[in-house]
Amino acid sequence: MDRRPPFRILNVSRGTVVAETARAADNPWSSFLGLMGKPALPAGEALLITPSSSIHTHFMRFAIDVLYVNKDDVIVGIDRDLRPWRFGRFYKQVRYVVEMAAGGAAGCEVGDEIRKEEGKRKKEDIV
Repeated sequence: MDRRPPFRILNVSRGTVVAETARAADNPWSSFLGLMGKPALPAGEALLITPSSSIHTHFMRFAIDVLYVNKDDVIVGIDRDLRPWRFGRFYKQVRYVVEMAAGGAAGCEVGDEIRKEEGKRKKEDIV
């Protein structure tokens, strides 16, 4: 279980929040599992998978939106409403992807800059 606190993902270009609650999948096991087998991903939540340049939705139960982001934190591609049992696009220059429930990327466009905003740790988050 990931004990790190969640963080927010902001669209700096548009001054909006992409995900109020995001978690990172940044090791081989968590990246492999991703959202497989999860019953749903609530609106406002996201999974940031790094490093990753493409994704699949095998063994998933719901459609997702995917942001493909380069090393400069700029969105270089978007998959909208990617249904289960599909492959996402492959982008050579992508460093990480952000997966969220379908419709979650509605306010994002290719060329937008995003930023991860760490939250302050609460006493109950420290184990």
